[in-house]
Amino acid sequence: MSTLELYEGGLNVPEIITRWYAEEAEYNYGAYIPFIGTVREEDEIEGLSFDVYEPILSSWFDTWQVKAEALGAKLKMAHSRGDVLVHESSYIAAVFSPKRRVALEMIEQFVEDFKASAPIWKYDLKNGERLYARDRSTAIAGAGILGGKQ
Repeated sequence: MSTLELYEGGLNVPEIITRWYAEEAEYNYGAYIPFIGTVREEDEIEGLSFDVYEPILSSWFDTWQVKAEALGAKLKMAHSRGDVLVHESSYIAAVFSPKRRVALEMIEQFVEDFKASAPIWKYDLKNGERLYARDRSTAIAGAGILGGKQ
């Protein structure tokens, strides 16, 4: 059921977006809304690096697929593992839906829940070092030191 793709390094946005569109072109979707997350130049970083806990991410994503299917929609997501340099993409999400309102609402809810709930840890790349970006990380319930238990 899952259309979750994980890649090493920065994402090839044109290839992924074009392939996803081609895969869904024959279905009766009236809306295709992608969201592309790009590493910004800030705080003198050279890029970001990501660790992904795949079992929980897959389970979280499958729950969203069920929500999408109930509305006649489909979700796809790609994310990077490892290093992604400034101006490269680390995250793509897309909703395909017969109705535009469903797609617009779902992409917003999905991206916000991803930021709050996905088991992906972010590190800054600075001066050749990989530094945990704790100040920009979101606690995940039950996830040890970031789960809110002190």
